[in-house]
Amino acid sequence: MVRKMISELVGTMLLVLFGCGTAIAVNAYVNSIFNTSFTFTILIIALAFGLILMALINTIGRVSGCHVNPAVTIAMLIDRRIDLFDSIIYICSQIVGGLCGAYILKLIFTTESSFGANGFDKLSLLPITTTQWIALIVEAILTFVFVLVVLSASDEKNKTENPSLVIGLTLTLVHLFGIPFTGTSVNPARSIGPALVTGGDALSQLWVFIVAPLAGGILAALFYKFVINYQPKELKVYEEDIDSEEDEEELEEEAPKKRVVRKTTTTKKRTKKVE
Repeated sequence: MVRKMISELVGTMLLVLFGCGTAIAVNAYVNSIFNTSFTFTILIIALAFGLILMALINTIGRVSGCHVNPAVTIAMLIDRRIDLFDSIIYICSQIVGGLCGAYILKLIFTTESSFGANGFDKLSLLPITTTQWIALIVEAILTFVFVLVVLSASDEKNKTENPSLVIGLTLTLVHLFGIPFTGTSVNPARSIGPALVTGGDALSQLWVFIVAPLAGGILAALFYKFVINYQPKELKVYEEDIDSEEDEEELEEEAPKKRVVRKTTTTKKRTKKVE
């Protein structure tokens, strides 16, 4: 468990460090020097989050599964891939890792910055106002899509050839859509650290980026469990006993290689075979 705890802490720290760090660098330095377009900025930030997650899956994935996200951990708990005790340890480690990543960014960047904090309304990049309800809906939908892909790609039954690539590109996709609205969280641990370091409106709006991702993750887990991965229970057939002499004969079948019991019911007037 110690190895898993450390892996989740370090993994979340690196996710915040590289993802949010790229956002700070692009907004504070690259744009001012090269006068790049808004579309280019979003693409760079989205790729940074996707690429670092791909790298983490291929390194710490074999130790802890590389959740680095409380929404993913809760979804795994609902799908019974992790127990309650481990999920609590995972989430605590992720939050501490996010805090560590945010404070490292504060040491590195001397410029005044939001340190990658999520936000809506005045903190939104759109010319139209992103209200509290829009932020909640957008974050819940984006997290639903992301966690649903994580559950599917990491399921051994689906035999996904390259799950890290699928999951990383999905994180890039949701960032491409969500950055203009909220900066894209889909991860409470990624939001808590930068909000605490930044303070102000980012801290007062933090609850949205905790509630919405958790709700989206829970909905994704329920959808995957009861719709995509639903397996109906096998019906058991019971035979009524008949007052007669019964002879049992065992037959071997090549396919599907199951033993079949054929019962012969004998009466005074006729013989009836029941499969």
